[in-house]
Amino acid sequence: MAIAHQTQNWVVAKPATFGRKGMVVSQVKAAAEAGVAMLEAGGTALDAAAATAFALSALEPWNSGLGGIGFAVVHRAGEREATVVDFGPVSPAGLRPELFPLGEGVSEHLFAWPNVVEERNVHGPLSFVIPSAPAGYAALHAMGGRLPWKDVLAPAVALAKAGLPADWFGALKIASSAADLRRYPESARIFLPDGLPPTPPYVGPAKRLILGRLPETLARLAETGVVDFYRGDIAASIVADVAAMGGVLSAADLARCTARTTAASPHPWRGRVIQGAGGLTAAPTMQRVLDELAGHAFGAEPDAAFFTAFAAAMQAAYAERLAGLGDVSDANPRAAEACTTHLTAVDSEGTMVSVTTTLLSSMGSRVVLPGTGILMNNGVFWFDPRPGRPNSIGPSKRPLCNMSPVIVAENGRPIIAAGASGGRRILASVLQVLLFLLEYGMDPVAAAHHPRIDVSGPDTVTADRRLAPAILAALAERFTTDLVEHTVLPVNFACPNLIVREADGSVTGVSDVMTPWSGAVAQA
Repeated sequence: MAIAHQTQNWVVAKPATFGRKGMVVSQVKAAAEAGVAMLEAGGTALDAAAATAFALSALEPWNSGLGGIGFAVVHRAGEREATVVDFGPVSPAGLRPELFPLGEGVSEHLFAWPNVVEERNVHGPLSFVIPSAPAGYAALHAMGGRLPWKDVLAPAVALAKAGLPADWFGALKIASSAADLRRYPESARIFLPDGLPPTPPYVGPAKRLILGRLPETLARLAETGVVDFYRGDIAASIVADVAAMGGVLSAADLARCTARTTAASPHPWRGRVIQGAGGLTAAPTMQRVLDELAGHAFGAEPDAAFFTAFAAAMQAAYAERLAGLGDVSDANPRAAEACTTHLTAVDSEGTMVSVTTTLLSSMGSRVVLPGTGILMNNGVFWFDPRPGRPNSIGPSKRPLCNMSPVIVAENGRPIIAAGASGGRRILASVLQVLLFLLEYGMDPVAAAHHPRIDVSGPDTVTADRRLAPAILAALAERFTTDLVEHTVLPVNFACPNLIVREADGSVTGVSDVMTPWSGAVAQA
């Protein structure tokens, strides 16, 4: 007979945090603490979000950082609608399709594109899109921050100088990318001491890894401002390193990088408005799912009827997305790493911020630039390597991506900030958590802990085996269904976090249950 293996024979819970002022939730609790320090110093949620995002570059380098990109939704207290800060991926002007000749077979990485010779679109210097994260974080600060720029970066500088803890979780994340990290000298020097991933100690504190020249780069950025990253000495160092490696990212690419500010995409839902990031994010697909579910009769709790209706709506929406929005690949179901980060912030005035930021793959391009310590993204992998398609590789282009930061408003007041990491798994995760809150009246703790399904394309449903047998049977009867555990690794579901703010000003925050380092921190 078949012998089943259960990876996690335990029950895992994540503590929620409660408060009456401000709060930050992050995939690394220490980064959330950096954000709350801004609130304690008189800053706003925008100061807190920027400080947290910069801190994550030192604490969660495999998911985000100075070499990344992202989107944020901001709903300021007293305003009726949210605003989007778009610092999404844009390819370099010198990126030419002929640099990526097709090879044999299909990629085993995040997207099932045809393979490219030497995997040039997956790792290495040709895989970089323009790193717009610093511009995005600076735009958040400029939108309504009250603290000096240097103060906002101070926690990130201190954390980078202290080094990255290489505990069991950190060692797992590094080991999962070691085969490609070893290809690039500075990456190997930092992350693979003695040629191997760091070994977590059986007892005592974890070793700490200094991430190359990242502490010096963050310190310089704090002193000189974000302009240095795009037009100054930091920019010059980036360009020199990329050119030495044979990449095409140029000084002109950096100089033209900006974070765009646009209106949020509103998704009305039964008296509330779910405000998304619009454009080439998951927001249009979210609207299609909500349209499909608008006529569903929600019961007292998520049951078989709900999960089958949700799965059908997601599959229909994804079929439309993949056919019409430019991304014609399917996801690799066993390669969709939780390779992004999400953070949420609120201040005592009620301003809410929801930020999703990423390097795309775990460890991005796997390339650390020696002059700056910046781990670069591999955003070129968002593009289809086949020529002549809507989402094909090309110069100065924006690809379709899956990020979905949201803020829910009621009568013009922001009440929920939410989002997730996890590639194509993000949308299903975010929407289920929101529906648990809005339709089933769950509190944030119950919503965060409730088992979910994932639908990342038009074919297969992935179901948490903890769901009730009747639910699993109904899914299996109608869909091709895989039963999986909700584990730390492999990452079978996206990693959401959220903050809920009540009318009386009380706030509740909870981070992803299966992310070991995550946490919610309240202002005292």
